[in-house]
Amino acid sequence: MGSVVGTIKRFGADLKELFWPSVCPVCGGELGEGATEVCNRCRYDAPLTGFWTQVDNPVVRKFWGLVPIVNASAFIYFVHGNGYRDLIHGFKYRGRWLSALRMGEWYGGELSRGGLYTDVDVVVPVPLHIRKRLYRGYNQSEYIAEGIARQLGVTVDTRSVVRRRHNPSQARKSRSERWDNVKDVFAVRRPEALRGHHILLVDDVLTTGSTVISCAESILKSVEDVRISVAVLAVSRSDIEIAR
Repeated sequence: MGSVVGTIKRFGADLKELFWPSVCPVCGGELGEGATEVCNRCRYDAPLTGFWTQVDNPVVRKFWGLVPIVNASAFIYFVHGNGYRDLIHGFKYRGRWLSALRMGEWYGGELSRGGLYTDVDVVVPVPLHIRKRLYRGYNQSEYIAEGIARQLGVTVDTRSVVRRRHNPSQARKSRSERWDNVKDVFAVRRPEALRGHHILLVDDVLTTGSTVISCAESILKSVEDVRISVAVLAVSRSDIEIAR
């Protein structure tokens, strides 16, 4: 009986930590009253890019000559050794999907106030293949997209664009291998649902841009009268330096 009670208590503690974490995932300190997801100090010190207020920025330049984009931005810099990198790894690899949702809400609020994304009609997360989604249990980009959409006052479409084959992870691949790995991997199964819309395509981390570009190309080939903007949660400085 005691072991059962102990198991229940541990489960309850784990559940509470998932939904109401007591410590900041960035610095490990106390979250603090009224703070959501990260403590107020880490929010103030966040490595924000500010790109969502700039028509011409390094993320936009990643797409020049490759795919037509209305606007594009990243929210934070993905910095090795920075606690925000650990936060992102938390929702990518350790099941902390609520972090993705709350970061999306924070990002979405900035997108709304920035003024460049107010005419977006629908938010589309870059999809995972069903095998990877079942293994992970969720698509973190969907939670980021949901948070953004709440702040922009629009809907999220998770059904119209699919990943039609299970390609290997992009991690540890060279730049050229990343492009080959995502070629023709996406498909649009409900083009009528996207026709005539300004789509905000959302992903978690931008490196070469190959995944987002492949997804955008599939939409543009399949859907009439559509415009695409891009919002990614994080980008490394080295990856955007290449685009300059």
